Formats: sequence, C-alpha cells, structure tokens
Amino acid sequence: MSCERMEKQMLPYVDGRLKESERAEVEKHLEGCAACRVRVNAFRAVGSLLDELPQIEPSGAFDARVHARVAAEPRKSGWLMWLRPSPRVAFAASLLVVATVWVATHPSDRVTPTDEAQIEQNLPVLENYDVLSDFGALTDLSQAQNAQPTDTNANPNPSTTNQSQQTM
Repeated sequence: MSCERMEKQMLPYVDGRLKESERAEVEKHLEGCAACRVRVNAFRAVGSLLDELPQIEPSGAFDARVHARVAAEPRKSGWLMWLRPSPRVAFAASLLVVATVWVATHPSDRVTPTDEAQIEQNLPVLENYDVLSDFGALTDLSQAQNAQPTDTNANPNPSTTNQSQQTM
C-alpha cells in the first residue's frame, strides 16, 4: 500500500471502521513505514483528548426553538409556485414573442411558380454545375495549349486538316 492511499485509510483505521482485510493491509503498511505510524499515533492522541472533553447536552428548549424557527420561515413550495413569474421566465417569454413576431413579419423564401419555370429553363446548366464550378477541364485545356509549341502555320485542330485534305 502506498502512503497516499494510507492517508485516506488512517482515520477510518483509528476509529475502527475498516473491514478486516483493509485493517490487515493498513497494519502491514504501518510495520514498514515510520512516517505513517507517527501520523496514526498523532490521530490516536487527538482522539483520546477529544474523548476526555465533556459532552454538551442541548437544553430542553433547544428543540422547541429550532422547530419554531423552521415554522417561521416562509413556505417556498406549493403547487401554484410555478405560476409566479420569475425574471428568467419573463425574459424567455419576451424573447419568444419577439422571435414569433419577427418570423411572422418577414417573408419566407418559398419557391413561386415563376421561380419554378426559371429553374426548369436553367436545369441543363444546373445539372452541370459541378463541372462548371470546378473548372478542372479548363485548367487541363490551358496546360495542354501551353505545352504545345505555337506555330502560326500549324493548324491547331488536326481533324479539320484531315477533313480539308479529304475534300480536295
């Protein structure tokens, strides 16, 4: 057993509140650790001093005075207690009213029939939105054009050259 764990077990050991297995473990630790043994003896000395003090008995009127003070306290619980407004509830209710009014007065973003017609008209463009937003094909094209030597006499489209030769 470590000294840190022993510190938690000292007072229950001195008071005799430990189980038999725990008590044996503490006694085994005390045989090998002088520092913990000194602390346990100090706790025993304090306990014996406290046992020598006379116990104070409360007067007969003590219970009556305590009961009278408890009865004099205002009652804070009741089934109607939740109806009493508190500042937090009033603040939350006012925020709810403000949010409701704001949502009711602002138009929503609903799709109208004219918007639907415009969406259907632009649907081919919207279907290719990921291609248009990526521009990956355009960057590949510009890199391919930069890699080719620029010859003013060369035809950039070889398929048109083949077609023009076939027509001759």
